[in-house]
Amino acid sequence: MRAIWKGAVSFGLVSIAVRLYSATEEKDIRFHQVHREDGGRIKYKRVCSVDGEEVAYDDIAKGYDLGGGEMVILTDDDFSDLPLTTSRAIEVLEFVPTEQVDPILYNKAYYLEPEQTAAKPYALLRDALTNTERVAIVKVALRQREQLATLRVRDNVLVLNTMLWPDEIRAAKFDILDEDVTARPAELAMAGSLIESMAADFDPSTYTDNYREALQEVIDAKVAGREVVQPEEAEEAPAAAVDLMAALRASVERARAARGEEPAAASSDEEDEGEKKPTPIKKAAAKKATPAKKTTAAKKTAAKKSA
Repeated sequence: MRAIWKGAVSFGLVSIAVRLYSATEEKDIRFHQVHREDGGRIKYKRVCSVDGEEVAYDDIAKGYDLGGGEMVILTDDDFSDLPLTTSRAIEVLEFVPTEQVDPILYNKAYYLEPEQTAAKPYALLRDALTNTERVAIVKVALRQREQLATLRVRDNVLVLNTMLWPDEIRAAKFDILDEDVTARPAELAMAGSLIESMAADFDPSTYTDNYREALQEVIDAKVAGREVVQPEEAEEAPAAAVDLMAALRASVERARAARGEEPAAASSDEEDEGEKKPTPIKKAAAKKATPAKKTTAAKKTAAKKSA
């Protein structure tokens, strides 16, 4: 890995010289826009919308749109005068319990590597965070922008997680959630059973990007001149259930079957719930059972006549 930033963690009167590395990388398959006929790359020109002339990079500035056709133009000098006092420092502001940081605030992750002379204070801060189960709230300037971030420990390494500012989080306002909607006790119990039947320890290595793998197979087949084999179609999602309890019960049984467990016996609450309102599953079973009764009755009548 290549360091993208060098600076120091300011921890009280202690300074820890560190290097910053990107902790993540996107694996998306990227494409270029090309001419369909000959494969030539598509290029775009920087053209001024006023005079129609192509503009060189040195003549391009940043403009802030005021609306109504008005624009404020800022040059490099305007940006150079902005105060970025933490440009080469990661300033620790406070230490907070880990669970108090809402994950929605997290943005991008970076690894911190200590310089040779800073190994001991680095280990001190790392172990102290682990023992106290806290994260450090810090400020840091990256790419000419001051950012709020956290310092936490992962796999014995200090990780810097940049965060969004509070005013960058949108409020969740949905009128439908303001309505008074409550679930019945039997439904809550069944939902809890479904959660328990699907409970597991999280292992991210068990999940894969199926779309990216299939797309890579298409590309590899094109390169090798092979015929592209379409992957098997996934099973269609079941139609929306009319009865919530029926859907929950069927989901629990499917989860248990997937784990090789025996079907669970219905509780008294579930049985009472079923008596109050027959589920679509029970209705279907009743319809299938009716012809069988008629056949049995017909056999008895035939037996009497023969006698």
